[in-house]
Amino acid sequence: MRSFIARTAAAVLLLGVAACGTDKAAEPAKPGAAEKLTLTLNWVPYGEHAPFYYGLKQGYYKAEGIDLQIKPGNGSGNVIKAVDQKQTDIGWADTPVLIRSVAGGMKVKSVGVFLQKGPTSIQFLADKNIKSPADLKGKTVGGTPGDAIYATFPAWLKANGVDPKDVKVVNVDAAGKIAALAEGKVDAIQGFFHDQSPTIEAKTGKKMDRLLFADFGMNLIGTGIVVHDDTLKSKADLIKRFVRATQKSWAEAAKDVPGAVDAMAELADNEPAKEVLTKQLNLGLTLIEAGSGQPGVNAESKWTETLDIMAKNADLKDPGTPAKYWDKSFTAAA
Repeated sequence: MRSFIARTAAAVLLLGVAACGTDKAAEPAKPGAAEKLTLTLNWVPYGEHAPFYYGLKQGYYKAEGIDLQIKPGNGSGNVIKAVDQKQTDIGWADTPVLIRSVAGGMKVKSVGVFLQKGPTSIQFLADKNIKSPADLKGKTVGGTPGDAIYATFPAWLKANGVDPKDVKVVNVDAAGKIAALAEGKVDAIQGFFHDQSPTIEAKTGKKMDRLLFADFGMNLIGTGIVVHDDTLKSKADLIKRFVRATQKSWAEAAKDVPGAVDAMAELADNEPAKEVLTKQLNLGLTLIEAGSGQPGVNAESKWTETLDIMAKNADLKDPGTPAKYWDKSFTAAA
């Protein structure tokens, strides 16, 4: 774990390694040409974020002329608000939250969702023997009012033949859900399994299991890159270079999970133990669905599906088309 100054120094030392490649996009920028960019994550560092640190260590961002600083966040809503208020250049945030934010008047857009199979899930200890939504009858589920999972949970139950009245939902603060499950205060929690489940397993020593919304008829696309509309207009080339470096970081990290975990352990602050990081990253990589061959390149149908679900079940008024929330031009030629 190192300060940003130390991280920057490490990235500069590694620039020579990146320069040895033959990929034209990976050629180093001229001395002094690097532009500063700040990326704010959706939460404190966990395994899903390892590709960013891997790209930083491998020199992928420097090779695109970017001097990248990575900062922890405190929830997708706060990150998107910071992007809207130009307090950070780029956000890494959950797409349903982005959609709500844009619908509420914020001047931001996604330039690519990386977790196209949404991590939205109901999580529980494996010994609860829950195999389908029907097994949630009579169970207590912890959830946080205001988030997309909480809003769509009743509709997901109905779509799977379960009366929402048969499942007791207990309101729990987002930061307290892991403890609530680990301490047995609830039978299950709503959340992102690839982040929370490995953490709970480390705390309890017990195996976790989950029901993904996406596996039972309701896919809400997950986290991706969020940028202010003004920045997309005034610094389009810079954002394209950032997206290109990020796509490479994710593609290469998927091939070198131990290296990505080591990079995050070296460069991040307050990250989980390596064993937890490894589980989180491996689970996150199962959600990319990069059928295009490049992480972050989205099918419009994925966006339409999410908008339809939110319009029907999460009080999204007049959703419009995906272009209202997503600018596909930044990955179209990737």
